[in-house]
Amino acid sequence: MRIHLASRSPRRREILDQIGVAFDTMIFRTGERADPETDETPLPGEDPVAYVERVARAKADHGGRILDWRKLVRQPVLAADTTLEFAGSIIGKPNGPGDAEAILRRLSGQSHRVLTGVALYHGGRTEFGLSVSEVVFRPLDDDEIRHYVASGDPLDKAGAYGIQGRAGIFVRHLAGSYTGVMGLPVCETAELLKAAGWRF
Repeated sequence: MRIHLASRSPRRREILDQIGVAFDTMIFRTGERADPETDETPLPGEDPVAYVERVARAKADHGGRILDWRKLVRQPVLAADTTLEFAGSIIGKPNGPGDAEAILRRLSGQSHRVLTGVALYHGGRTEFGLSVSEVVFRPLDDDEIRHYVASGDPLDKAGAYGIQGRAGIFVRHLAGSYTGVMGLPVCETAELLKAAGWRF
């Protein structure tokens, strides 16, 4: 059995490899030609949980339409979205190095939630699972924030950090799913795949 992974994330590919799920990568258009169906811009006043569900489902649904348009093998389409919730606000990917530094200063010494929504399109339906984790950062000084941002690692990651890389040294406490914080929670993903007939 194989699936289509509707994501460019190397971390999601790595996690699927680790749990033995064979996949083909489905790439959506980005930039000026980006598909409006996969726009990750939060709606005004949108709740973070509603946001990750909306975006993850939209990606999986769009992947399902692409199966027909591109005449691809009809296998399940897996999509995901990760965001941070801090003080009631949604924090996505930084707009650049300055924004990444500002985000990390806000998270320094504080607790935040990481929400990852997973959606699976199969048989004309899209099912959804949610992982919510609490992460506590130790206090960070300006030098280590600048050094980390200069590495380029945080620029493509929600919340401006990747727990599996150098930013792991910032994390004092984690309650929830480590792989969920990485971007693809294995428990919720496996439950969706099993419901679609996958055997582990």
